[in-house]
Amino acid sequence: MNVPSQPAGSGAEADGPEDRLRRFVTIWSRAIFPVTATSLTRAEFEVHLLPPARALYDALHARPFDTAPAQRAGAALVAAHCTDPDALGRSLGVVDSYLVLYCGTESDLPAEELRARCARLQHGMATGYAQALRERTLAEQEAIARSALAARTAAEIALHATESRFRAVFDGAAIGIGIADLDGNLLEVNETLTRMFGGMEGRLRSRKVSEWVHPEDGPHVWRLYEELVRGEREHYRVEKPYYRGDGTVLWTNLTVSLLRDADGRPQYQLALLEDTTERRLLHLRLRYEATHDALTGLPNRTLFFERLEKALAPGDNARFGLCYLDLDGFKVINDSLGHSTGDRLLVEVADRLQSCVTGANEMVARLGGDEFVALTTGSDGERDVTDLADRILAALATPLRIDGRELTVRGSLGVVEGPAGERTPAEVLRSADITMYRAKSAGGNRFELADPEADARAITRHGLTTALPAALERGEFFIEYQPLVHLGDGSVHGAEALVRWCHPQHGVLGPDRFIPLAEDTGLIVPLGRWVLQEAVRQARFWQARHTDGGPLRINVNLSPTQLHHPRLVADTVDVLERSGLEPGALCLEVTESALIGADEGLLKPLRQLAEMGVDIALDDFGTGYSNLANLRRLPVSVLKLDRSFTRGMQQHPVDPVDLKIVEGIVSLAHSLELAVTVEGVETGAQARQLRELGCDTAQGWYYARPGAPDRIHSLLLADAV
Repeated sequence: MNVPSQPAGSGAEADGPEDRLRRFVTIWSRAIFPVTATSLTRAEFEVHLLPPARALYDALHARPFDTAPAQRAGAALVAAHCTDPDALGRSLGVVDSYLVLYCGTESDLPAEELRARCARLQHGMATGYAQALRERTLAEQEAIARSALAARTAAEIALHATESRFRAVFDGAAIGIGIADLDGNLLEVNETLTRMFGGMEGRLRSRKVSEWVHPEDGPHVWRLYEELVRGEREHYRVEKPYYRGDGTVLWTNLTVSLLRDADGRPQYQLALLEDTTERRLLHLRLRYEATHDALTGLPNRTLFFERLEKALAPGDNARFGLCYLDLDGFKVINDSLGHSTGDRLLVEVADRLQSCVTGANEMVARLGGDEFVALTTGSDGERDVTDLADRILAALATPLRIDGRELTVRGSLGVVEGPAGERTPAEVLRSADITMYRAKSAGGNRFELADPEADARAITRHGLTTALPAALERGEFFIEYQPLVHLGDGSVHGAEALVRWCHPQHGVLGPDRFIPLAEDTGLIVPLGRWVLQEAVRQARFWQARHTDGGPLRINVNLSPTQLHHPRLVADTVDVLERSGLEPGALCLEVTESALIGADEGLLKPLRQLAEMGVDIALDDFGTGYSNLANLRRLPVSVLKLDRSFTRGMQQHPVDPVDLKIVEGIVSLAHSLELAVTVEGVETGAQARQLRELGCDTAQGWYYARPGAPDRIHSLLLADAV
């Protein structure tokens, strides 16, 4: 077993994985050595426990998860003569308390998943132990019983000794033994079997084997019995429940063998019964712990996916409905009131959700954190699941009282409904998750129905987000330039750098497709630095190549995240110095909305850049509804008027109100010594009108669409006239 390395720390994490494994083995051996019938010393016994401990370690981390190694570890205990009943209990206690502590520290699995795996490993270990012990005991007891019964027909001189041995085994066996004729009449039962059924041997002998029917008997049980008494099979082994005299249920592992006479004719049936009731209860408890949330008692992710897989199995016109719930603002409650209050809130929410489940075909589960899911099967259509969503929102509407505080709970629900057999559980849950975030983005406290097109957009958005870092490294981004034209003489005043993404699958993507994603992930900072470097390098190339009046200015957009970056000024200075471009040839465009309510801390780097000579343009002016008086305190030298103010100028006659608004903004800007640039100029009439109103520069499709850098200088000679 290759144990991963672990950084040094304190406590259990201070040692390496191998040391922690051996410490776990030491604890295990100390716990069970006193009840072990072995001639080994404790040190030798500890070495014997190391392989099964390694198997438990590997199983705890394995992907996919498998409990078979734990069953082999349980069997190894029996092989080491740990057959005292207390040995299993102590071993399970050690695994429960110390396996995750000493062997789970280097895992990348969540703590909840490790605990669930540990519980299932205990289940597997108990199963392996019991199976090995049963096989060992049954083999010994059955062999002895067969020998004893066969010896009854031997010589008279050996009969007494054989009977004595048989009686010793029969009466002292740890498992129940019964002998019956082929008609099912009980001939003999031992004391152990009598105790298993609650005493009174006479009551047992008064009943036939065929009368001990239980509702949970499988149809194969009695078919095997009939085959045995007809002599068609020699033995069979099944798990079978019985009713005791007081009405309680006795669960057993039953082995029935056919005993033949000297001529080979069927004569008796021998039954060996091992009481597995306690072990079955243990299995049920471990199963419950592995499939239910420890905090709320609701089914957990494991059990939910089992039910969901069944619900999605193909069937005749079968349908399902799923509600994926995420609490709005739960993190704020945890952070402000503490995790204890948050846990109590989750318990209250779980109780309310449980009250919404009104039918046997509905279930509520907790997936983790503040995420819950409600599943309904056999629905008649969309109405059933939307009714369930309405019940959930109604149940959350009443405020909760915790520690004297009244807490309002809101939730966002993603609802998926459809026919079974068409999607996998992972696809259904992904659709519900995406839909839930749509509900949250729409304000929360509501539900949204799944939409395949919206799912596809979200999946594409996620794919673009994950591909962004590698795209920058692979050089998939490029820049197009749109000229800035001087309205007075039609000359090219400069160009705006506009970044594009040449995606391998989706083709060329505009900034509206990936800039918001880069903002969300923080990649906008390195991407923005790259755009600045390339644009400044291109501007310096233009200056060196065209000394007869090429573009002297380059406009580069700054995102709000870049404005808050502490190295904005230093990175800009470094780019300018490396390229040799004068600061006055660079204009940084900042959207008006990014500067609404900006404090001096945010404006300081812009002031520093402006003092160096870098122009600052207020982009999309007029869309942020800022106070015009605030323009005096902003370190801007250019207003870029949003195209919404000039769109009406494309029509004839021009709306006089639009003219007055633009005329007023231009007049105000010039009075503040600000230049005015207009975006979205698409017609000659629009350009003439803006020139008459006093606008300084313009850009738009009337002059040129964004394109390669080699087109900018040719525009100076041909297009901008």
